[in-house]
Amino acid sequence: MNTRQYEAFYIVSGALTDAQVQQIADKFKGVVETQGGSVESAGKWDKRKLAYEIKGHKEGNYILMHFTAEAKVPAELNRQMRNDDAVIRHRIFLRES
Repeated sequence: MNTRQYEAFYIVSGALTDAQVQQIADKFKGVVETQGGSVESAGKWDKRKLAYEIKGHKEGNYILMHFTAEAKVPAELNRQMRNDDAVIRHRIFLRES
């Protein structure tokens, strides 16, 4: 089992409430955990004005998640984030140890 450390950074709609943002963060945390990974930290940073309009949104809630998993997990997480309408932008990075 070859696990690596990753960082998922994503922006969800600024129109969502804190409870809705937390629900989305928990959903993606659950994706990692059901795929066999472990989440070290996951949480909302804050709500900010976007530098430019993205998909009609001018504000967004920034969320950062650090996790350890096999290579298949970020691929599945990426697929689910891409298909979620609440996610404006997302990126998953491999963290240096």
